[in-house]
Amino acid sequence: MSDWRKDRVGAALAGTNPTVLAELSASFAVFGDVQWLPGYSLALTKIPGVDRLSDLPRPDRIRYLADVDLLATAVERVCSRRDEAFRRVNVEILGNTDAFLHAHIWPRYDWEPGALVTKPVWLYPADHWSDPGHAMNESHDDLRAQLAAEVALYRNSVEFRFNV
Repeated sequence: MSDWRKDRVGAALAGTNPTVLAELSASFAVFGDVQWLPGYSLALTKIPGVDRLSDLPRPDRIRYLADVDLLATAVERVCSRRDEAFRRVNVEILGNTDAFLHAHIWPRYDWEPGALVTKPVWLYPADHWSDPGHAMNESHDDLRAQLAAEVALYRNSVEFRFNV
């Protein structure tokens, strides 16, 4: 298998990105490579070469942001059912490292370290990104399945149907 991490958008379009939970209107809902905050997901653009939100024409931006909302709602609902210490969801579009449009959906929990629980997730130690103990693996299959089911449930619902 080729390294899908080198072209996440292309791999998602080709059906070879194993993190994809669902294809949405303007994005792919994907499961995060790291799971130190269980349920971490992203909305990944479906358009190769799109680097930032402002690269999209306004109607496409609105569709993309509607997808972000749908995924964030799914993460919130699944994580709050799975863990009574669930606090909230943080949504961020940064793009400082990876040059393709993506929105981070971070679930936050009361069990996080006190010095970090109210701070941006980016203040966690940098090694969290490379620590094999935090990597997505088969122990996350049930969480992935629940997120995929929740996204599918809302993808075509009246609550999330959005036409531009």
